[in-house]
Amino acid sequence: MNHVINVQVENKPGVLARVASMFAGRGFNIHSLAVGPTADPTLSRMTVVVDGPEMEQIIKQLYKLVHTVKVTELTSGQGIEREIMIVRVNAEASKRGEIIEAADIFKAKTIDVGMASLTFELAGEPDTLADFQELMQPYGVIDLAKSGRIAMARDAKSKDGTKARLRSA
Repeated sequence: MNHVINVQVENKPGVLARVASMFAGRGFNIHSLAVGPTADPTLSRMTVVVDGPEMEQIIKQLYKLVHTVKVTELTSGQGIEREIMIVRVNAEASKRGEIIEAADIFKAKTIDVGMASLTFELAGEPDTLADFQELMQPYGVIDLAKSGRIAMARDAKSKDGTKARLRSA
């Protein structure tokens, strides 16, 4: 089972290596790892996607690392998750219109046109990117690059299920 873990850490050299080593040392394979700044320039957010059983022990170990500020496991529906993908597809002249129409369904942006290929950029939920990749397979995927997954917890909702609103003074 895939687990999405957000780790908020101090923005210091070597923190990424320590976190990755902690997972590797316990036999976990990291499927995706993305690191970037937060609204606070002294902190970074790591989004780690890892396959394995219960993550309770891993979370406890992450808290023991010196520069860890907060650890959150995002269960299904708790978080907003996104990835970005660039994919180059074979595109002979007679098929280009068909391929571009298919890409438009996914709101993929054409970012390069070659003599025999089209390159698309697509950002969205991981399942959407996987569906787009599957749709492009019959045309011949030449090359593909994907970012790591980024994620954050959804905003709090009120008791009636609507989003909480900020009140102005």
